[in-house]
Amino acid sequence: MKGFLFSLLLGSFAVAAGPLVALAESPIDLANPLVGTAALDNPDFIGNAPPPGEEIYTGFVWPGPARPHQDQLINPINKDLSVADGNHGIIFPYIWQRHTMMGFSSPARGMTIMPLVGDWTTPPDRCYASAYDKSSEKASPGYYSVYFPDHQIKAELTTTEGAGYYRFTYPQSDRSTILIDLGPGVTELRIVGDRDLTGRTSGGQHFVADFTKPFKSFGTFHQSVPNVDRGRVRRDDTVSPNSRTESGNYAGCYLNFSTSAGEQIEMRVTSSRTLEGAQEKMDMENPGLGFDGVKKQAEAAWSEKLNLIQVEGGTAHERQLFYSTFYHSLNNPHLVAKAGEPFRAEDGGLRIGDYDRYSPVAFWDTGRDQIVLLMLLEPDIVTNLLRTHLEMANETGWMHTSFHGDNAVFLYLGSWERGIPFDYASVYPFLRTNAVDPKGPRGHLAEYMQKGWIHDNVVASPSPPYADGNAGVATTLEYSWDDYAMALYAKKLGHDDDYQMFLARAHNYTNVYDSSIGFMRGRNTDGSWISPFDPQEPYYNFMMKEASGWQTLWIVPHDVQGLINLLGGREKFCSKLDEFFSLPYHPTGIARDVTGMLGQYCQGNQPDRATPFFYDYAGQPWKTQAIVRQILARLYGSDKSGYAYPGMDDQGSTSSWYVFGALGFFSPNPAEPIYVISSPLFDRATIHLGNGKDFVITARNNSDENIYIQSATLNGAPLNKPWFSHSDIVNGGKLEFVMGPQPNKEWGSAPEDAPPCMTK
Repeated sequence: MKGFLFSLLLGSFAVAAGPLVALAESPIDLANPLVGTAALDNPDFIGNAPPPGEEIYTGFVWPGPARPHQDQLINPINKDLSVADGNHGIIFPYIWQRHTMMGFSSPARGMTIMPLVGDWTTPPDRCYASAYDKSSEKASPGYYSVYFPDHQIKAELTTTEGAGYYRFTYPQSDRSTILIDLGPGVTELRIVGDRDLTGRTSGGQHFVADFTKPFKSFGTFHQSVPNVDRGRVRRDDTVSPNSRTESGNYAGCYLNFSTSAGEQIEMRVTSSRTLEGAQEKMDMENPGLGFDGVKKQAEAAWSEKLNLIQVEGGTAHERQLFYSTFYHSLNNPHLVAKAGEPFRAEDGGLRIGDYDRYSPVAFWDTGRDQIVLLMLLEPDIVTNLLRTHLEMANETGWMHTSFHGDNAVFLYLGSWERGIPFDYASVYPFLRTNAVDPKGPRGHLAEYMQKGWIHDNVVASPSPPYADGNAGVATTLEYSWDDYAMALYAKKLGHDDDYQMFLARAHNYTNVYDSSIGFMRGRNTDGSWISPFDPQEPYYNFMMKEASGWQTLWIVPHDVQGLINLLGGREKFCSKLDEFFSLPYHPTGIARDVTGMLGQYCQGNQPDRATPFFYDYAGQPWKTQAIVRQILARLYGSDKSGYAYPGMDDQGSTSSWYVFGALGFFSPNPAEPIYVISSPLFDRATIHLGNGKDFVITARNNSDENIYIQSATLNGAPLNKPWFSHSDIVNGGKLEFVMGPQPNKEWGSAPEDAPPCMTK
């Protein structure tokens, strides 16, 4: 097995990627929001997901225009959102492989807008859904456009922070139409004058819309509840010409225009919890700016953000992937309310903030990688995230958690260790309460504190994956990781008793390690090992969390050396890693989001994404260099479109991993200010840190063949270890590599060169 992997590492990374783009002059020209909307098309990389009858997971990113850290307001829709939950409950509007457009979303969630010429039918019988010219489709930061050849209409979208802007270019026709569909549920609409609309969607959002041209004619429609007549469903659709008001299920309106060839009609939409709020937003928009002015503003905002990192070298396709993933990384978290604006607090109250309030961090997702990117590039936003989560804790009594684990401590300790100013002592009581009070958000905490591990109930179904269970193994590992961060936090505050308590709990990961088989394994309530057990099966919520035993084995990023010891030392540890990255993935069970495979390794989901960097801890850093290069080349953009992701982006997590992988370093444990080195993809990268300093990474002799580090210097001094600390770069720095086609097995391989962790 080792021989197979080593030949794989030394082999070519050539992959049939999509069409290369021409060399652009700036990052904003390279960033393409369509990247991430496609699925991998090589079965070797997909694994065995999804179940028959479902589409393969894409990145589920939104390709429509956005502003940095602003909620996505408008998007193209080529998927019927009324049945979107048929794909495992994931609501997303667009998949690259589809070729029929249903319309465009709006700031009022549930509203669909479709330009057309000629006949139409009432929703949800959307005969107006139109084929679109894929070659005409263009997406760039702050802008989207597409052409409908059947209707001869060009549609363009851009956005401000609070409004969606649309521009439709029509042919000559007396039947040019804009169709407004409010979707299912209790909705209402009013046509005001000859240029305006107001209304409310089923989600309770009120909207205001206006147009640059008066309506020639108009009318409304709605669908009554379908009746069953002799076993057949019969719909009662009501269309009311000249009507100005409508309510009900699938309520909407049609707006008719007479247009000359090439005539453009622009439309704006705002939304809020109240009609007054939506109108206030519309009044704040500058009507003189127009579509092109708004587009220019959006591009300027993105240009400032994307220029925070400048890369040179690589291929055009690699540069496009880099800036496209960087773009998606900066879409989240979303700004909820600026300082001085009202927001709805977690306790339901309406408040006015004295800081910029953001949406919560997805700690199980972006909390593993993107928050580190924000700490480096946007510390001011991180400060507001720290305030947001602290205020949410004051509102609820608990520190916010996300999906699985209790990882908020990573954000706070990681920021503290990287020198971001904040009152960190004020947060500790909430972090501690989460960690010691069984009534809090840590599930099964009482058992964890009593036994040092969490059991799983035996599942009756003989075939994985299992939807039910305690995810006892994964939860124990996550809590152990959390507890190590809590120990370090307590130590910094001088709470020695807490430090000792949490440090002891940080070793609990050893309680779910079965040395007889060499894997983390679930326990029954009496402590016996669960049987049968197959480490290749994606148990999903039984023992594991959206992962197999192979992928879960490595969730010990706070103590990689301790895991090395459990597995029998450096050589056996590396042999296990070799097998992990090369053993073909052929489970019987299907987990939809276990995609993007390299052997048993899964890039399409979060649990094992730090693992490629673990060779650096075990004396074989050249294998980290090769594996990361493989992941970048094979699992991103390797399909025929060049837009594929290995799996869900999860609010920027999958994107942020690519950014770090391409730069050549990663933080396996974001709570600690340590960066582990891989292999830089570009000849030169300049990172403009948030404190105004520059961190520059250069790679001499870099190429697709010269992927191995021969030597390195950091700030002019020889660097002989495969990691560096935040203190090395906080005031700016220069990391220089000399690359070559063969591994230098002496570089960074000595035991004393390994990155630090809990077990020294």
